[in-house]
Amino acid sequence: MTPQTLARRSLQTRLALAYAAGIYAAGVLVLVLVGVPLVSIDAAAPEGGPPSSAMHQAGPGIGLPQLLMGSAVALVILIPVALALGWLVAGRFLRPLRAITATAKSISAGDLHRRLALGEPADELTELGHTLDDLFARLQASFDAQRHFVANASHELLTPLAGLRTLLEVALADPDAGADTLRSVCQEALALGGHQERLVQALLALATSERGVTRRDTLDLAQVVEGVLATRRDQATKKGIDLAGHLAPAVTAGDPRLIESLVANLVDNAIRHNHAGGHVEVTTQTSGTEATLTVTNSGPAVPGDQIRRLFQPFQKLAPERHGHHEGYGLGLAIVSAVTQAHHATLITGARPEGGLSVTVRFAHASPPNDL
Repeated sequence: MTPQTLARRSLQTRLALAYAAGIYAAGVLVLVLVGVPLVSIDAAAPEGGPPSSAMHQAGPGIGLPQLLMGSAVALVILIPVALALGWLVAGRFLRPLRAITATAKSISAGDLHRRLALGEPADELTELGHTLDDLFARLQASFDAQRHFVANASHELLTPLAGLRTLLEVALADPDAGADTLRSVCQEALALGGHQERLVQALLALATSERGVTRRDTLDLAQVVEGVLATRRDQATKKGIDLAGHLAPAVTAGDPRLIESLVANLVDNAIRHNHAGGHVEVTTQTSGTEATLTVTNSGPAVPGDQIRRLFQPFQKLAPERHGHHEGYGLGLAIVSAVTQAHHATLITGARPEGGLSVTVRFAHASPPNDL
């Protein structure tokens, strides 16, 4: 007999005893309410006197001693009856709980598609079943997303490795390969290695963001954005994109590295998914109790129903439109993870003329010199 079975039977036993005690107490109460008045009447009758008119009219019947004896026998018989009724009632109420336990065991064994689907009656156990069904649905979505992430990450890591191996095998198989050929091969190998390094760094940034905030320092979003823009201006100029910043003090508290990663990924995404002659505008400001960061960019039109998907790992708007890598589909996922880690608010919207507008609202914090 398993511990779960013992625990279940123990609960049914306790409930049965509780129900039996209630039934037995009700029986005792009824007998007390009936017997006490009779005892009072008998005590009030004069000893050796004539019987009362009520007793005389009743004729021969059950006397008080016989009534008390019958009541005692009834109470003894009531014990097993109350226990049996209590056991049946407890088993009836525990039946949905047993169904929940059995289904939960099968689901934990790997079948995440099963559901409890408890119907009527609508009570606390049914509500528990609905709550567990919602939990199982979220677990299934989480496991599916994890498998999808692992598959995509493996593919992204395997592709440059396969290209690097092919490149080296071709170079080694060429007996006439000269210094220029080997130099070209080395340059391509370095490029593939750089691709892998950037991908691993992006994966590490995503993992660090999802792990949560381990430190909280007071910082100004304007200063963080200014530093990021300074390192991206050459890249924007080469693509013919106007990179502008409208920076007002916006003090918040958080992990400086994670917030810098959020800003960098937003700016990189705005530059990467843009067109020649386009623009990127970054704004920081304080509004009420919030420090706000807004990144707006021109670019291709983004369907409104695709925005939510873009903030999932390895998701791109149209990955087939380029023959070369334009990112890994991790930038906006890192932005979403950093936002959640700081309990900030992320607001996104597609611009009618093309491009995106992304706003992150952090909790405002007092500057260090005001503390």
